[in-house]
Amino acid sequence: MSVNHLKLITTAPGKPTMQPLSKHASVATVSEDFLPVVLPTDIKFRWRQKPKIDSLVEHAARVTAYRIEARRSGISGTVLWDSNKVEVDNEPFSVSWPDDSLPKPGDIIKWKVTLWDIADAAHTSSWSKFAVGPASESDWEGDWIVHPVDMKTFSKEEREETPDDCDRWKKRHSLPVFRGQISTQELKSIMNDEDDPLTSALLVVSGLGSFRVSMDGVPLSPSGPIDPPFTDYTQRAMYRGFDVTPFLLASEDNSHVIGITVGSGWWDHRPLDSGIVKFNLLPRGPVTVIAQLYLTTSKGNVSIVLPTQEGSEQNTQWRVRRGHIRESDLFTGEIVDVGMMSSMEEWDTSVYPIKYHTDITTEDRREEIAIKAKAKQQTSKKRILYDNFAAPIGKLVPSEIPPILPMERIAADEIHDLGEGRWLFDFGKAFSGMLHFNEGVPTPIIPDGQKYPRGHGYKEGTEKGDSFITVIYGESLEMTTGDINRVLQPSCILNSAR
Repeated sequence: MSVNHLKLITTAPGKPTMQPLSKHASVATVSEDFLPVVLPTDIKFRWRQKPKIDSLVEHAARVTAYRIEARRSGISGTVLWDSNKVEVDNEPFSVSWPDDSLPKPGDIIKWKVTLWDIADAAHTSSWSKFAVGPASESDWEGDWIVHPVDMKTFSKEEREETPDDCDRWKKRHSLPVFRGQISTQELKSIMNDEDDPLTSALLVVSGLGSFRVSMDGVPLSPSGPIDPPFTDYTQRAMYRGFDVTPFLLASEDNSHVIGITVGSGWWDHRPLDSGIVKFNLLPRGPVTVIAQLYLTTSKGNVSIVLPTQEGSEQNTQWRVRRGHIRESDLFTGEIVDVGMMSSMEEWDTSVYPIKYHTDITTEDRREEIAIKAKAKQQTSKKRILYDNFAAPIGKLVPSEIPPILPMERIAADEIHDLGEGRWLFDFGKAFSGMLHFNEGVPTPIIPDGQKYPRGHGYKEGTEKGDSFITVIYGESLEMTTGDINRVLQPSCILNSAR
């Protein structure tokens, strides 16, 4: 993928109405669905132009000069770099930021370009925006953090006690939700300086296998179910940046909460046997997140607050608890406990997260993959059993491609009541997407004495009032007999209603 196509995406074409996660959510909103993040040394300004409809051909033949203006985003708009007018023979492909005045990680920058044609007429673009992210390990004060139980399932003791991968995987559900509370006192010390007010706030986040972020109860992007992009996570993991300035400037009490919901993705995947995807070659570990918030003032002073760190009685900024997602899998679907979602504001049962750790090195991982892929012979008959066998996590880099965003909203063509609480929504075509119910999930009626739905591997059936969704493909369905919820069983079952 080329980074040339990174650009600010203000609104995804099929973006649904982003409902706040609670009635106490902030009135502030995000200004874009995707904010490009680059490293300080990788900043290159690029643009494209086309002649106006009424322009003369000879005037639009080529560009004779350009000027780039870059300012710090925010009310003050401090000038960070001005190229002034630069004469050129031909339009430059790209212009780099001067090495002697590189911006700092945490800066949110707006920029525009002015071009001059042969007639020396100036044409100026609108302002665009990007952020500067942490470039090296030393720029990250946050650590990868996990739920203590999830980390324990990768220990030597747990592996010896529970040898089966499926059984260990089942112990980690439901999936955790991470919650960070920003210190009111810490924010006041930064924001209440009239001579150097806060101008921007950049939140950088990553999560394995997938993550979705909210600020003060407001989702920050309609993407998330498959963020970050799939890479070899032992080599690199990509992070996203979010401009959360409106949330901090709109607050009166300087109290803010960041929530991170996680999914399994390609990282904490169900241990399935598959001939298509070689799951045994993919790195594995407990779902984990890393985040920190950059606060930048008008004079360019940068503070890092709320870095993800191992929790304790002295550090209560981050907590973790079991969330509303019972199961999340790219192939077998997601189960959401709607009832739990309504009580997520209570965090009395939350615990302190711990730091992600492993004693497997990158070199160990490469050798293991080479042996599994039969590209290398195992030199030792006895395999080393590590004290902790979670995969290592590679270098953090900004997302180099725009996320997968909703492109279209599709309504069902037909809705059929199949009886006994079963409904069929026919969309008329196959697509990759997520279901949204404006009035809540339909509630099925479970006949007494039956376990519903059948064929999903539930240990004791389900509770009355639970709802399930099965994705079906085909031109027609038998509407009167059979069970549309009956599916083939994968090798590792855990409440696999789809």
